[in-house]
Amino acid sequence: MGWNNLVSRHRRRIEFKKSSTDLSIIALGGVGEIGKNMMVFEYGDDIIVVDAGVCFPGEELYGIDLVIQDIRYLVENKERVRGIFITHGHEDHIGALPYVLKDINVPIYATRLTIGLIKKKLTEHGMAKDANLIEIHPDDIISAGVFNVEFFRVNHSIPDGIGLAIDTPEGLVVHSGDFKLDHTPIDGKITELDKLASYGARGVLVLICDSTGVENEGFTPSEKVVGETFAKEFERAEGRIIIATFASNVHRIQQVLNAAMEHDRKVAVVGRSMVNVVEAARELGYLSCSDSVMIDIDEINKHAPHQLVIITTGSQGEPMAALTRIAEGSHRQISLEPGDTVILSATPIPGNARYVYRTINKLFKGGARVVYRDIASVHVSGHAAREEIMTLINMVKPKYAMPFHGEYRHLIKFKKTAFELGIPVENIIITAIGERNVFRQGRFSMQGKVQSGSIMVDGLGIGDVGNIVLRDRKLLAEDGVVVAVLTIDKSTGALLSGPDIVSRGFIYVRESEELMAKMRHELNLTVKNCTKTNIREWAKIKEQVRKTLSNVMYSETKRKPIILPIIMEV
Repeated sequence: MGWNNLVSRHRRRIEFKKSSTDLSIIALGGVGEIGKNMMVFEYGDDIIVVDAGVCFPGEELYGIDLVIQDIRYLVENKERVRGIFITHGHEDHIGALPYVLKDINVPIYATRLTIGLIKKKLTEHGMAKDANLIEIHPDDIISAGVFNVEFFRVNHSIPDGIGLAIDTPEGLVVHSGDFKLDHTPIDGKITELDKLASYGARGVLVLICDSTGVENEGFTPSEKVVGETFAKEFERAEGRIIIATFASNVHRIQQVLNAAMEHDRKVAVVGRSMVNVVEAARELGYLSCSDSVMIDIDEINKHAPHQLVIITTGSQGEPMAALTRIAEGSHRQISLEPGDTVILSATPIPGNARYVYRTINKLFKGGARVVYRDIASVHVSGHAAREEIMTLINMVKPKYAMPFHGEYRHLIKFKKTAFELGIPVENIIITAIGERNVFRQGRFSMQGKVQSGSIMVDGLGIGDVGNIVLRDRKLLAEDGVVVAVLTIDKSTGALLSGPDIVSRGFIYVRESEELMAKMRHELNLTVKNCTKTNIREWAKIKEQVRKTLSNVMYSETKRKPIILPIIMEV
């Protein structure tokens, strides 16, 4: 029977009434999307949480800084939450902790580097002193209510990544974390395949597996490939070398430091997040270099160009990141010089490509030689490709498999891959955010949804920007705003002053006098008509003003700006 027929046959799931002795697995983020990872495990009176990450906003979320999970379900059950386990120190796994811990003060379990990065983050929010941060080692076992949590080391694009083996009354659940199978990692610590094999021998109820790289055939290249490219570029470069990468990619930064030391270059770091990560990683021993190699960014002018390396943020073309400002000539300390070599050691995140290439074009215009993924091996993924995912499935031998950390297309590709390895299609669970996936006596059922969704963070505001505000911001960005100011006689309703019309982002007033005159004329007629028909309520007059202006502006320009009537009575 074909794959498509099997999928259609098994859309219906067995239903049974949930009881207090069921195991529930609920994704509050990180499925059907890249970012804001959070997985909830619930049994009886106990809940544990894996990861608490953020998602960075797309261009349609005007002015939004971060997107986090709706955690109302956890807040309502906070007395039952026994702890939060963090798989690694990337923002999409730790970034929401300052917001979660405001409502749920529970122990945070993580490895050494991850704890260090969490401390930095919580310090920025003034919360580090009250946080209960517990450092764990991959060989530890943590009891949290009915759950016993074991750990296994994984390779990723940041050191100290772990997966989890969660022993529950219903069976063993393996959570891969973000992983790949790198046989030559920079720190020499490979994924603990022996532990994964032992879990398979014990019997695994559910494998929750990273699916981000499932569309890539074969194996993800080793991080050492990037180091080989760095060595070639350092040999070739005659002037300064500026390298942009993800701040959290400590292994990548170590390879830059290695190349710099080999070629007698000093290294300066720029960008707040990059400085924070480098400081934390050096303090904890995850970055190795002599103190004489590192210099402050203010000291770069004391050294010749061929003696310098600058590591910076901005590999995604972010408007305010250091590399973007360097490319635009607006950075306070760094200006592009002829002979500079700029290496973008990252791949554009979906949706960021045009910003990245815009930055690349500006760097070329500034006289730099630019090296990026299209022309050199300057980046490898931290996520497992299809063959690595298949290897993990074959080692763990789960009864059920659930992909996470992927958009919907990744989840479906994972489902097809798991099916090819012999897992029955009805045992491959494509979940959605908020769905309660229930396991009882080896059987699976989807039992409704809990409160879930996305909360937008804008400055100090958390959740105070919704669809209506975003719609207004979209209109302001696309069509602008028009303000109409009228002074009306309180007793007669006659227009005493105005109408004065202010345009922002709609038209340039000096070049549109004819349209402005028409708008004022029509508003005069509207006010007279309101007086004639004895309309005195402000709300009704404002509605008539909006309607009049909207009709005039759309007929003349085919635009619909936001209209703000201001009426003063005298």
